[in-house]
Amino acid sequence: MKITLKKGYDEEQADVRDELVRDILMPKELPRDPDEQAILQQALACPVASGRLSEIVRKGETAVIMTSDITRPCPSARILPQVLEELYSAGIQPEDITILFGRGSHRRQTEEEMIHLVGEEIFRTVRCDDTDFSRTVHVGTTRRGTPVDIDERVVKADRRILIGNVEYHYFAGFSGGAKALMPGASNPAAIQANHRLMTDPASHAGRLEGNPVREDIEEAAAMVGADFIVNVVLNTDKQIVHAAAGDMVHAHRQACAFLDDHYGCPLKEKTDIVLVSQGGAPKDLNLYQTQKALDNAKHAVKDGGTVILCGSCREGFGNPVFEEWMKKYQDPQEMIDAIRNEFVLGGHKAAAIAMIRRYADIYLVSDMDPQTVAGTILRPFAGLPEAYAEAQKKYDGKGTVTVMPYGGSTLPKGQDNEQ
Repeated sequence: MKITLKKGYDEEQADVRDELVRDILMPKELPRDPDEQAILQQALACPVASGRLSEIVRKGETAVIMTSDITRPCPSARILPQVLEELYSAGIQPEDITILFGRGSHRRQTEEEMIHLVGEEIFRTVRCDDTDFSRTVHVGTTRRGTPVDIDERVVKADRRILIGNVEYHYFAGFSGGAKALMPGASNPAAIQANHRLMTDPASHAGRLEGNPVREDIEEAAAMVGADFIVNVVLNTDKQIVHAAAGDMVHAHRQACAFLDDHYGCPLKEKTDIVLVSQGGAPKDLNLYQTQKALDNAKHAVKDGGTVILCGSCREGFGNPVFEEWMKKYQDPQEMIDAIRNEFVLGGHKAAAIAMIRRYADIYLVSDMDPQTVAGTILRPFAGLPEAYAEAQKKYDGKGTVTVMPYGGSTLPKGQDNEQ
């Protein structure tokens, strides 16, 4: 059969013998062209473990709405109108509302990017800005020692509303929920303190209960307080197919359950070779983001096997610290030991790759410079056919195969990663 994986706005194809393919992991069939506004309206009208937003807020109060920055697929421009209408109907004025993009440790955004995220009308009507980690205030410290340092505008607001999309997260279990505050509105030092918990074996995709990263995030967010959240689940066309609104934890859990039911894929068996992609642009813009697909693929590959990761990565590594670590270490175990000795934000992504590279080869089919990739623990290939042919040499052409066309979104579900 012909296997097709998206790479940026292009496609890569490889011919794979039918009898070698054990699984093609795809999301369950989800609606196409859903009525997004009806889905959002229903969620806002029937919140989970909470009163309606228009009944919670009061006239004269200030409100901060936290939403995602440009690196996330959250469709803020399609969610915000109904959220703002709830606030307006309660008597809150546009000048008393601030929309903050939770950039965590990411770069600042351009005005054009902000307009793209919220739409021209909202950008001109409501104050919009990035979070600023030079303006954080200390709220407290979690039991695990993470300082809760949050953008002062979030802390000082009378009301805090969190918006996000839910997908698998390689060490926080799932995105969404309290992550809008930690790391979204926090500073690098606090984020590092939380993210150092990623080396715990219980910190992995699809796990919430007993996940130290997620528990630390929610403890930190509870100290700040969130009055209401709106979390959505998207189909592979980035359309809203489900929304959950209400309590920061309970509504988030409802959205996670929906996602897990549709994007969690029971795995028949681990295979020698895994072919995986993020699903194309914009999720594979750089290696920093494309790594998410690789981390999900680790649950499907045998020890000693090969993961072939397909992603454009046309902007290169995507993070200077991540790039430094990827170029510095040629021994995966040395990199893992380094992150355990001293957690460094950015280096944590490299260490996550190293954790997989310890037991599996990783081939990268990308638009990155091959010589640059060859200087890392990854092996570069110009195309999917060449990478697949090379991987099959290890198995005399009989290596079993799993295909993950949307690797960042689909999670192979086996005994090693059940909740």
